[in-house]
Amino acid sequence: MGDYLVVLEAPIIVRDVETSEDAINVAVSKVTKALNREKLDFVRVELGYSQCPVCGAHFESAFVIGNVGLVGMYLTLKVYNAQTIEHAERIAKAVVGKALKKVPLKVYEIRELQEDEDDGVEVEL
Repeated sequence: MGDYLVVLEAPIIVRDVETSEDAINVAVSKVTKALNREKLDFVRVELGYSQCPVCGAHFESAFVIGNVGLVGMYLTLKVYNAQTIEHAERIAKAVVGKALKKVPLKVYEIRELQEDEDDGVEVEL
């Protein structure tokens, strides 16, 4: 049994926004409310970043076209006592997916935690 840090990537669509800053604020609020409704306040919500294919610079993953925004979010949680990396991935997706129905979740990063790492969020099976 291992402990894992799982970072999920989620695209959030928001409507009636004028700027990318508005889209970010609405998306963070929307995701946080959904997680809190399911008592998942241990999931850390962060804005995603994209990389420019031309220059390689990083920028916030928020795009607005016609008052509809698409915001990339990272959702981070710890999964304890998982049998394998794949098991930790399934647990994380099931836990977060319970709150964010109809939002496709993709694993951005997953790594096994060392014994001395114990900061942040958790899910125990």
